[in-house]
Amino acid sequence: MMRASVRRVLGRNGMLVLGLGIVLFMSLAALGAPWLAPYPPDAEHLDHVLEAPSVHFWLGTDRLGRDILSRLLYGGRVSLWVGFVAVGISVSIGTTLGLVSGYFRRWVDETVMRLVDIMLCFPSFFLILAVIAFLEPSLTNIMIVIGLTSWMGVCRLVRAETLSLREREFVAAARLAGTSTPQILLRHILPNALAPVLITATLGIAGAILVESGLSFLGLGVQPPMPSWGNMLMEGKAAIETAPWLSVYPGLAILLTVLGYNLVGESLRDLLDPRLSA
Repeated sequence: MMRASVRRVLGRNGMLVLGLGIVLFMSLAALGAPWLAPYPPDAEHLDHVLEAPSVHFWLGTDRLGRDILSRLLYGGRVSLWVGFVAVGISVSIGTTLGLVSGYFRRWVDETVMRLVDIMLCFPSFFLILAVIAFLEPSLTNIMIVIGLTSWMGVCRLVRAETLSLREREFVAAARLAGTSTPQILLRHILPNALAPVLITATLGIAGAILVESGLSFLGLGVQPPMPSWGNMLMEGKAAIETAPWLSVYPGLAILLTVLGYNLVGESLRDLLDPRLSA
């Protein structure tokens, strides 16, 4: 029964199938990097510096003779890891504050919403740049900073759902039955408020990958020799005319990954909230 429902949903939504296919392909390629990569990502082949794509180096080499395909696969692990961890942090903070704000209302709601307003006053990317500038650029710092500066949208969505759900009969019945407030929030309200969180998280992964790529391109993200798609773009910038493959392949990887997650997120939004597709 469930398989038939899944087939029916996928059969009616080609964009969802395409998005899932792209996401699955990119994820499997990144996870399988230790087995799929023909060379270690930092192995230098000084006899093959800036070599165009060939039989031995399918996507060419960089200025140090490192294989682009291998670095692309390992860079995907970094970019996807940043996306998932950063979104996990932002969803955790946003969901918690949204539940508390929407359920207790009054001064709690006012305090949380004013904090959201303050955070939204600052352009997210420039706020991240400012924070990273004072910290040591590292993978851990990037994930934490992106997560701490991108929870506001989730918070507002969960708050709106909670304000509606707290007035429903099943929540009133739980109160009358003596259910504690944490149990009401976790067992009755949170499961019914997860749909917008799922959509926002899916789209947020794409946003986090873009932010990490932008930071690495500016030299404030993942630091060489660790490969990421952003710093591969930065390294290829100097040789864009003589060795375009240095920039083309990382750019395509970012494009495909972000496109895949955006397609999945938009399709889920149409499926879980049909009013938006009207």
